[in-house]
Amino acid sequence: MALVISAIVTFWVGYLIYKKFKPQPVLFMGGMVLMYLAVILGYGQILGAKATTGCSFFDAFEFIRRTMSSNAAKLGLNIMSVGAFARYMDKIGASRSLVRLTIKPLLALKSPYLVLAGTWITGMLIGLCINSASGLAMLLMVTMFPILIGLGVSRLSATAAVATTLCFDWSPSDTGTIYSAEMAGVDPVIYWSHYQVPIVALAFVVVGALHYFTQKYMDKKEGHIVQPMEVEKVQDESDNAPLWYAILPVIPLSLILSFSSLWITSIKMNIVMAMFIGLFVGVCCEFIRWRDGKKVFDDIQTFFDGLGMQMANVITLIVAGQTFAQGLISMGAISTLIDGSKDLGFPPMAMMLVMVAIISMSAIVMGSGNAPFFAFASLTPAVAAHSGLHPVLMLLPMHFAASIMRNCSPITAVIVVSSGMGGVSSFDLVKRTAIPMAGAMLCNVGMTFFYYYTNW
Repeated sequence: MALVISAIVTFWVGYLIYKKFKPQPVLFMGGMVLMYLAVILGYGQILGAKATTGCSFFDAFEFIRRTMSSNAAKLGLNIMSVGAFARYMDKIGASRSLVRLTIKPLLALKSPYLVLAGTWITGMLIGLCINSASGLAMLLMVTMFPILIGLGVSRLSATAAVATTLCFDWSPSDTGTIYSAEMAGVDPVIYWSHYQVPIVALAFVVVGALHYFTQKYMDKKEGHIVQPMEVEKVQDESDNAPLWYAILPVIPLSLILSFSSLWITSIKMNIVMAMFIGLFVGVCCEFIRWRDGKKVFDDIQTFFDGLGMQMANVITLIVAGQTFAQGLISMGAISTLIDGSKDLGFPPMAMMLVMVAIISMSAIVMGSGNAPFFAFASLTPAVAAHSGLHPVLMLLPMHFAASIMRNCSPITAVIVVSSGMGGVSSFDLVKRTAIPMAGAMLCNVGMTFFYYYTNW
């Protein structure tokens, strides 16, 4: 019954959002309805014994408070600082300078969608150093997004390429990779090099090609005309920024990559620090350019306004999605699916497909890749042993399925962040990511079958 109720509420939430209701209040309401039903019907509690307020009615609000507080201090601060930095770079013309500097050589390729596919592949490679999908997407939205727009692709296409740049959590330092290897009893380096790398190498070709053809077709279908930016045309003072301003949007990404395991490890750097350092450098450059303190200080307000806009439009949607996910957890809907699958008696690879399907659905509905994977990964060795399957061949596709399918959820952080910075709807965005992510899933499952039948 818990599964049926959860399905009904989920359908209701999806229907209201489809009807253009504001997603935040709809998700908050759906999550709270599920939480209260879980308590009333005895399926579970909203908060644990140590976290409860002592009143189930208040517990739902306490969960929202805790989630809002946690997100505002961690992921939320990252999102707000990157979004604000992007607005400031646009205000002072630095984003435009970056486009002007790069657009001519890229136009020589005579294929903006080839550059788009290349952006996705480049982002996947950078993802070896930056393990956060939303963090990487934010950095690329500051650097690569304006270049793609300048080449003439639509905002939806450019955002889709950037948002999916870490659809495989394949870094050797990724917590999911380390945990999967540990649960499977395999050395993390072997797990990465022998199992993950071949899948991602195949995906470079498949997903890159699907992005090229999908975004090009969808742009044409929606009437978008590819019109590269006219570099010589100056519309306002921000367009007339010095060409060397092109380095300003790249400063945060350069700092994060430089002060990482890739190069300098003695100095610690994070996204928020990098953004404020980038802001400081930008302000100094503006003083040199204008010699007008009042104008420079007035322009900094654009950064502060950007902080508030990200909080209002992006953070609230993430918290609303997590509230809805907590409702599903309280109802026990996901655990019911897992427990039911154990006793179906499927052959080994069929059982793998069942687990991948469950975790994929969970990632879409819950708006998270890590949450469902870490919740179910501990059960996987037992399920694999019951099916006669090596744990790697169940953990690997489940891990990748979770990271792939979060890019098909309109309420997951990376999609919400990217769509917010790109000025597009997260629900329209997942329509653009669905086909490339289907290709990624085929690579994931197909290569797992290959490993199984070749006993690799």
